[in-house]
Amino acid sequence: MSAKEEIGKLVERSRIAQKQIENYSQEQVDELIRAMVWCVARPGVAEEIAQFTVDETQLGNYEGKFLKIQRKTRATLMDIIHDKSVGILEEDKERAIVKIAKPMGVIGALSPSTNPEATPVIKAIHAIKGRNSIIVAPHPRAKLTNKKICDLMRSAIEACGAPADLVQGIEIPSLDLTNELMAQCDRVLATGGGAMVTAAYSSGTPALGVGVGNAVITVDETADLDDAAEKIRISKTLDFAASCSSDNSVILVKEIYENMMSKLIEKGGYLVNDEEKEKLKNTLWDEEGHINTAMVAQPAEKIANMADLDIPEGTQFYIVPESGWGKEHPFSGEKMSVIMALYKADNIDHAIELTNNIQAYQGQGHSCGIYSNSDDNIMKLANATKTSRVMVNQPQAASNSGNLWNGMRQTFSLGCGSWGGNGTNNNISWRDLINETWVSKPLSKNKELMSDEDLFGDVMNKIN
Repeated sequence: MSAKEEIGKLVERSRIAQKQIENYSQEQVDELIRAMVWCVARPGVAEEIAQFTVDETQLGNYEGKFLKIQRKTRATLMDIIHDKSVGILEEDKERAIVKIAKPMGVIGALSPSTNPEATPVIKAIHAIKGRNSIIVAPHPRAKLTNKKICDLMRSAIEACGAPADLVQGIEIPSLDLTNELMAQCDRVLATGGGAMVTAAYSSGTPALGVGVGNAVITVDETADLDDAAEKIRISKTLDFAASCSSDNSVILVKEIYENMMSKLIEKGGYLVNDEEKEKLKNTLWDEEGHINTAMVAQPAEKIANMADLDIPEGTQFYIVPESGWGKEHPFSGEKMSVIMALYKADNIDHAIELTNNIQAYQGQGHSCGIYSNSDDNIMKLANATKTSRVMVNQPQAASNSGNLWNGMRQTFSLGCGSWGGNGTNNNISWRDLINETWVSKPLSKNKELMSDEDLFGDVMNKIN
């Protein structure tokens, strides 16, 4: 059977299932997504999925996977469960506009090997919140995890009286099948490597993709250094840095550089010397600059063995001093590992300059962060960087995509705007997976054009 035929059958089944919930009430939709999360996040099952994912992918760690499947899915459900996604969404009486939610149809979702435990669940509940169906294309390294999770959600959906085919997964993934899914579905939701996201945008189907992550974190002279050091550790080591939001570069202003460096070392950071930096470089990248996937999301000890390093017991992450950026300075890019580059800045303006230079090489539009108690510095960085997200005094990897301590939308799909080659800056949710019908009624009183004097003002005297 050709890829076109195989995907065609999945899409046909998906369309039939979607039609059956097209007119579901809000209560029916919300029952489905509650069931979908409970079936994977409930006690006993979450633990099993976390271990299963680590065993299959050999990426990240049990603790990180458990947090994602047990906590992140719950938090995402909580974030959207009271949203109105059926019927009238908004009514603007002043403009006499009513907005009505309509499903898109079949969502084609790409799931990465680094977050294969929670990504299918989070994308699926966002899709079904909008009364869509979804087909998940997993990374080959996580195909069994994807099947396990999709099967659990299918059973939960059936238990609620809805068709199981609302959620389907490609069981033996291939590039041809993924490309065909993107061509035949109604909306592509792409999370994965840059090449796959580019393919999504080239599929001919409307696509929501995400840009490359390369988070840059600044610590200024007003920061609580103990708090910052602990949160950087949390972010840098969460699931062994499988997240695209992990701290890839940390910038310390010179006033607190030595003090903060000591605190990072106390938290399990290992400061490498020049010889060790070269060994890490030669192990992490090949001669053409491609990342060695064997080092992605691995513990510090394994990286030490691969790079022939002798590190102290208790080392959790590596600190690599850096001053440049770009291809000649690969540590300035995304590393997908417990390795972070460390920069010294003269002041906040220099930190902003470094951030922009680093992210011009990689990660522009994704995110940056700052540890500071100066609103002036926080807003200066936010205004001067080309970024969709600025996390303030929060562990970056756990915060970008939403968490209980902030108001960001819960998701694993982070739009990076035109800076990252994306069509949105959003933390992508169900609202990005629906069509909206605008109903426009006549105004009770017609608007009148303003006079030229009021509309154009002094500009009339400047134009000959």
